[in-house]
Amino acid sequence: MGSTAVEKIISKSVGHRVKAGDFVEVSVDFAYFHDGTGPLIIDALNEMGVKRIFDPNRVGIVFDHSVPPYSDQAATLQAKVRRFAREQGISKFHDLGEGICHQVIPEKGYVAPGMIVVGADSHSCTLGAFGLFSTGMGATDLAYILATGKTWLKVPETLYIKCDGRLSKGVSSKDLILEIVRIVGTDGATYKALEFAGETVRSMSQSSRMTMSNMAVEMGAKTGFIEADEKTIEFLGRDGEIFRTDAAVDSITLDASSLDPKVACPGSVSNVKSVSEVEGQPIDQAFLGSCTNGRYEDLFEAAKILRGKRVHRDTRLIVIPASKSTYIKAQKEGIIDIFLEAGAIIGVTGCGPCLGVHMGVLGDNEVCVSTSNRNFIGRMGARSSSVYLASPQTVAASAINGQITDPRRYI
Repeated sequence: MGSTAVEKIISKSVGHRVKAGDFVEVSVDFAYFHDGTGPLIIDALNEMGVKRIFDPNRVGIVFDHSVPPYSDQAATLQAKVRRFAREQGISKFHDLGEGICHQVIPEKGYVAPGMIVVGADSHSCTLGAFGLFSTGMGATDLAYILATGKTWLKVPETLYIKCDGRLSKGVSSKDLILEIVRIVGTDGATYKALEFAGETVRSMSQSSRMTMSNMAVEMGAKTGFIEADEKTIEFLGRDGEIFRTDAAVDSITLDASSLDPKVACPGSVSNVKSVSEVEGQPIDQAFLGSCTNGRYEDLFEAAKILRGKRVHRDTRLIVIPASKSTYIKAQKEGIIDIFLEAGAIIGVTGCGPCLGVHMGVLGDNEVCVSTSNRNFIGRMGARSSSVYLASPQTVAASAINGQITDPRRYI
């Protein structure tokens, strides 16, 4: 009887073979948090009486939730985390403007295939796209990890999702993962490891794979795993240990070649329909960014549609690159100019309006089409507002028309 890739990674850490359902204590290879969870972690460490963390070289901090701070309280809390980083000697500290933690951590090469990584944010599952086990935990759990270098967990079952066929023009990994959420549901993968595989995933860029793993948590999953390959190593700039699934596990098979552009309608990430079913829905705002779709590839695809066109007069388009390096590359390639000439607003690298705090929140009864990962009631502003989740291509096309639009009309 073989094991899944996730079981093998955890077995390596524990020192003996484990199987789904086992409760184990593992060594954490890398831990990270941001300005939103940092103050809570520091408070928990103080309550524990911990003076020094276990290894400052295996800890990363990235300011991304309040960039720049939207209030004096937020600024004060960020100062608290800065002091902590200095006192603890944490060199992998990235202040305002560096980008979103889930993008910055792999960009800097802090992780590698085969690692166990824990982040104090639910979308830490994104890093599973690099052939490692990465999951999100709460502030108290992260504080324990910083104190001891270890954590306990239950070895998750693996749900193997095999995607065959090539995606059609105008269809992206965001459309594919939305379709998967529709099939699995918001709780259909609770505490499971989702492993994405097949021809479709192998042909994807590393950025597209990150979009897939990013939304694993929207199905209740513990992590979203994708087997590492040469694309993974090239992105990270470092080698690691590659693990493969060799056991028969629960599986779902999809034909990606038949997929059309998708959109998650307001209220639930699993309320997924074809764009053609909701085409014509007026929008007040379009948002291109977040840890789901703020990478260079996403900006590039949106810019191809927006080149030489204008954002609709009744719609505002907000564009926020996921990291400073993404921003610089997009600027050098002329992509930022395309957005500005189209009438878009370019924001500071970070989470932006995704968390509904600043830099583009929605007013009463306003409608937004967004590349982010959640569309719960009140997620991006007023409780009466509505959020549709879509791909960068769909967001760009919709911004031009002022209503949800099938991007294939521009491709």
